[in-house]
Amino acid sequence: MHKSPAPASSTLRELRESGHVHRTVKAEIRENLLARLRAGEPRFPGIIGFDETVLPHLERALIAGHDLVLLGERGQGKTRLIRTITELLDEWSPVIAGCEINDHPYEPACVRCLRLAGELGDDLPVAWRHRDDRYGEKLATPDTSVGDLIGDVDPIKIAEGRTLGDPETVHYGLVPRTNRGVFSVNELPDLAERIQVSLLNVLEERDVQVRGYNLRLPLDILLIASANPEDYTNRGRIITPLKDRFGAEIRTHYPQSVEDELVLIRQEAALEELGADLPAHLVEVIARFTRLVRESTAVDARSGVSARFSIAAAETAAASALRRAALTGEERPVTRICDLPGVVPTLRGKVEFEVSEEGREVEVLAHLLRRATAETFRGTLGGTDLAPLLEKFSEGVQIESGELVPANELLRRIGRVDGLAKIMTRLGLGEGDESPGHAAAALEFALEGLYLMRRLSKDDIAGGSVYRT
Repeated sequence: MHKSPAPASSTLRELRESGHVHRTVKAEIRENLLARLRAGEPRFPGIIGFDETVLPHLERALIAGHDLVLLGERGQGKTRLIRTITELLDEWSPVIAGCEINDHPYEPACVRCLRLAGELGDDLPVAWRHRDDRYGEKLATPDTSVGDLIGDVDPIKIAEGRTLGDPETVHYGLVPRTNRGVFSVNELPDLAERIQVSLLNVLEERDVQVRGYNLRLPLDILLIASANPEDYTNRGRIITPLKDRFGAEIRTHYPQSVEDELVLIRQEAALEELGADLPAHLVEVIARFTRLVRESTAVDARSGVSARFSIAAAETAAASALRRAALTGEERPVTRICDLPGVVPTLRGKVEFEVSEEGREVEVLAHLLRRATAETFRGTLGGTDLAPLLEKFSEGVQIESGELVPANELLRRIGRVDGLAKIMTRLGLGEGDESPGHAAAALEFALEGLYLMRRLSKDDIAGGSVYRT
């Protein structure tokens, strides 16, 4: 996103003369959020499927000035959502130049800045921080220490000759260094309980304590945590006093409709970067496949099926088309239905199965992929006259396809098909783009659909399939 130039004020005097008004982080977010709500502007760009469910709760929590916990299974976009909250901060914020904890020039808090303010007065140097730099994040792990989050004694400063009781010998942790910003603790239950205790003061008294120092640093911070539901993660829990100090607990969820899943895949998968065309009907197959996996009784529902499952499926299928083009000299890589079975082994590691399904994981996923393909076929080509394509098989003709069969060769094997333009139009492929790759993708999908509707037979062979009557 384009950054506007930072304001020109470089001293405390110039900052006051500019009319700058100091607001807390939560006040900034509240007022900017309310302004966007009044103007009907987007508040959380790139967040899909939460408009009527999660976002109203989040907006109420932010307006109320609450620290909050986002609770949901893996891959529901919790971290992505947290990171978008920084868009509600002012674009530029003044800090005392060189301050480790980003003190506001009007309200110096650390020992260094208090000393400088007393010495320099209105000549106190001011720097500007962009909102992108006002976000801090820590993935909670069992080896995370209080020093990582809050701070500890800096042995180098002690070695330089300062006394152990000097507050300036403290090396600040991630939380104080994100002062006047947004700080996120991802997977909070994984943080050891004794380390969670160190956050109690941050949430209630809004200050930090470091070892035995007589040090009180009032923090201006919005603290957000993410966690998996407690009935899923047995690795740890959020201690009760800490849960009580969060103002809001907000549940997230997976996309609730196929349409949201489609938008998410298109938005997140690196398809443009790969350079292969992934037709809309195949994106729909992947979206339906993902939903079927989530709903399957063979899959451990408590672990969830991440949105990264569908994103990886789309990218892997597109990569298969690129591989085919590189090996066969195909001019324009277009993903076809033959590219989808290859994603199943790749995705196997992203799904936690029930113990009773051990050894059948690939079989289960392959079955669900066929179901997703059949559902998409009925929704796109159901009712379409495919008799001209079926007539190709009337005299015992067999058509072989596969991941290394280029589009032109597949079209040659099938021959001319009356009504091809209508098939392509129904699949969204006929709008002025009748390349061999798109024609082959449409016909192969029709063949697979006829097989799944039991109008054709299919024999699986190495690297492909043979369709026959």
